[in-house]
Amino acid sequence: MIRDYLFLSFDNLKHRGIRSWLTMLGIFIGIAAVVALISLGQGLQQAVLGQFDALSADRLIIQNAETGFGPPGSTAVKKLNDHDLELIKRVPGVEIAVPRLIRMGKVEYNKVASFKYMGDLPDDKSKVDMLYETMNAKPVEGRLLTSDDRGKIVLGNDFLNQKEFGKKITIGTKLNINGKDFEVAGILGKLNNIIFNSVIIMPTKDMKDLLNIGDEWDTIAVKVVSKDRVEQVARDIEEKMRRDRNLNIGEEDFTVQTPNQALSAVNTILNIVNLIVIGIAAISLIVGGIGIMNTMYTSVLERKREIGIMKAVGAKNSDILTIFLIESGLLGLTGGVVGAIIGLALAFGASATAAYFIGINLLKVTISYPLLISAVLFSLIIGAISGILPAKQASQLKPVEALRG
Repeated sequence: MIRDYLFLSFDNLKHRGIRSWLTMLGIFIGIAAVVALISLGQGLQQAVLGQFDALSADRLIIQNAETGFGPPGSTAVKKLNDHDLELIKRVPGVEIAVPRLIRMGKVEYNKVASFKYMGDLPDDKSKVDMLYETMNAKPVEGRLLTSDDRGKIVLGNDFLNQKEFGKKITIGTKLNINGKDFEVAGILGKLNNIIFNSVIIMPTKDMKDLLNIGDEWDTIAVKVVSKDRVEQVARDIEEKMRRDRNLNIGEEDFTVQTPNQALSAVNTILNIVNLIVIGIAAISLIVGGIGIMNTMYTSVLERKREIGIMKAVGAKNSDILTIFLIESGLLGLTGGVVGAIIGLALAFGASATAAYFIGINLLKVTISYPLLISAVLFSLIIGAISGILPAKQASQLKPVEALRG
């Protein structure tokens, strides 16, 4: 009997053709949005987690509280300094403390000017090695800078793109930065951190002389002796800096960021994005459900005579109710399946496009079968619920009234 109901319902939907597809449009949009964006979001989340696991398990970042937007430390009221650096070095568990400068500079080449991030290279070899290890920096052209270099720079991979400056930058090219020429010693390969791909790295002394920087630092990166001691070392640094600056708990004008805090911030952002996506999709699904309900009401009006004939030959109210519920459920199910396919296609398309333009495959697609199954089942339920009232109306029609049309 159920098989007959299914065949009959499917045949009715097929005869309605384009109207059935238009009815499912809201379902398509809702399910496609959920599948595409959550699949991309989960892939991005895994990529970010992978980067933290690989590079930052034993790292801390100390910087001062900011008063606006800009490079780290550039809008801080009180700058980190050499005194803070020595204080941090003396904290038990700190293996290496590397002070960093991160500023903006005006770069001119081939009569084209652009503003780029600049990062300094420490003078000490062990600190240089830590920086390159953290960045996972490897040159595709030329070489990396050493602590003895002066007047030379290393560029991020984006500088290989000729569009911005209209002329290829190669090893030995001289770039004018804030009015002073620097020779390109190397160009880095593509890195997962997008900022690093457009950064200019120069020795600390050159950067301080160029920008007239005194005893101040924008951030201090700390390598801890063991990743198991990261949280404890972070608390000790906070306590020592609070005491040194004569601050109470909650009055800190600096931050000590651990990998867990960074991960928590990333996860919070991604979860908010997912909630927004689900909210948008829910609106689309409600619109789709209303469309299904409207179509089913119209179907009841158009098929009054058919319903009357079915009742005249012995069909029960429950039979009519079941047929209309199956039809509305099939609309939701079909919309869910097609929407899931469209969503995956959009996700893979967005991932490929991002990889093409950015040059790294950070925006990966993660196929979650529980997500796909849940999305399809949810659309089936939405369809079935939307058909309840029209199906009830159809089942309660009197045979004589129905046959009149």
